[in-house]
Amino acid sequence: MDIIPLIDRLGEGPTAALFGLLTGAVFGIAAQRSSFCLRAAAVEFARGSLGPKVTVWFLTFSTAMAWVQGAQLLGLFRAEDARMMAVAGSWSGAIIGGLMFGVGMVMARGCSGRLLVLAATGNLRSVVSGLIFAVVAQMSLHGWLAPLREYLAGLAVTPGGRNVDLLAVLGLPGGAGFALGLLLSVFALALSWRNKVGVRQMIFASGVGFAVALGWVLTWTLAQSSFEPMAVTSVTFTGPSANTLMFFLIPAPVLEFDVGLVPGVFLGAFLSAALKGELRLQGFDDAATMRRSMAGAVLMGFGGMLAGGCTIGAGVTGGSIFVATAWLALLCMWIGGMAADLVLNQRGAELPA
Repeated sequence: MDIIPLIDRLGEGPTAALFGLLTGAVFGIAAQRSSFCLRAAAVEFARGSLGPKVTVWFLTFSTAMAWVQGAQLLGLFRAEDARMMAVAGSWSGAIIGGLMFGVGMVMARGCSGRLLVLAATGNLRSVVSGLIFAVVAQMSLHGWLAPLREYLAGLAVTPGGRNVDLLAVLGLPGGAGFALGLLLSVFALALSWRNKVGVRQMIFASGVGFAVALGWVLTWTLAQSSFEPMAVTSVTFTGPSANTLMFFLIPAPVLEFDVGLVPGVFLGAFLSAALKGELRLQGFDDAATMRRSMAGAVLMGFGGMLAGGCTIGAGVTGGSIFVATAWLALLCMWIGGMAADLVLNQRGAELPA
């Protein structure tokens, strides 16, 4: 794919933002139509069911792996060039941050990506929680919370200044990731059949996974063609939410993939909801729900930055290229989410006034 004429016309930064906008729009449409949500899946699983919520999440996860690994086999992308693979990962950050994020997503009734999709449909609870999430993420990246994040992340890191490739550690051949993605996709299809998940919902769930692959391919292609170093990345919401917030707050902001991604998701989800007639204003049910959601957003903002990504960024995007700390973070997010549902929902615990 020759994108040099596009770069010559727009410039590298605007091209990266355009790619982010396109990737985000595909993700927003697919996520809104499929009702993709790890929080809902974790709650369903915690209550002893492999129902439709788990099915949609698993279908997204497995097809993302197949799409991404297939693109790599075709020479459209190289996982070793990905930013999250090329830098040291944090085992301690994945565990602590993953648990915090998992608890926070249950308290806020949605992970960061789901909150953005819901905000586009008119959910004011998600707007407030999403803004708090972005502010805390920025504080954890460069602000007051950064020293604490750096300390916790530094407790246990991957050796050699790079993350760990699970496929390489296991000594598996290059096509093993694609084969595993296909195998898991077959299992996800069997779950879809058992839970009577509609064909359209299945297609859009796979579309969320396709958006992850699209982001990897576009940013990798741009990195190969650009004069300046460009990050090879894909769909994630912790860093991009913080970067998008700062884009509108600082003078002379820089256009990049992250800055296009978040508006793209919002726009895609908004258009999808509008076409389905699902735009409606919704607010907090009561003061207790507001306190709980805001506290959850704080936990997600810090936890996501500490873990190296959110349920999408670590759980699906990082998982699709077999980043070891991303898989660990995903596991801890599931554990944190299920534990939070048990304590806060099933046992009826509430935050103090």
